[in-house]
Amino acid sequence: MEIRIATFEDCRALAELHVHVWQHAYRGVLPKHYLAALSVSEREAMWRRMVELEPGQLLVACAAGEVVGFVAFGASRDEEAPIDRAEIFAIYVNVACWSMGAGRLLWQQARQRIMEEGYKSVSLWVLANNERALRFYERAGFAVDPQSRKPFELGDAIVEELRYVRRVG
Repeated sequence: MEIRIATFEDCRALAELHVHVWQHAYRGVLPKHYLAALSVSEREAMWRRMVELEPGQLLVACAAGEVVGFVAFGASRDEEAPIDRAEIFAIYVNVACWSMGAGRLLWQQARQRIMEEGYKSVSLWVLANNERALRFYERAGFAVDPQSRKPFELGDAIVEELRYVRRVG
């Protein structure tokens, strides 16, 4: 498996993977109509902006020439975050490749780049009932910030997010 910096040519595959994983992972969590309405075109535009504005902060995992996962990261967007905290904005792996090491490799490469940029810690937000993701992040050394639980509305459903944090060194 190869981990590399995403290019504009990857953005359509990233968008398709992003929508597919959401539709699978959040089935039963988010309303069916919301998941069915997810737009590959909108996600593609979002990933194109990231490739353009934040080069090197969107990595892809490729197997047999196909994009099977990605990770996006940068400075923490949390208002109260210390200036030396990065954030994982997204990490997704094709459902067919779950538990095959792609997520771990993406995290390791992102962590290396985050350290090289001088960050001391990294955070991420995850839906509180996304058990698979919670296990992944805990195995990767993240710990929940118990004061971070926040509800919000997504597709006519009230869901809760948790912030996970860890040192990068």
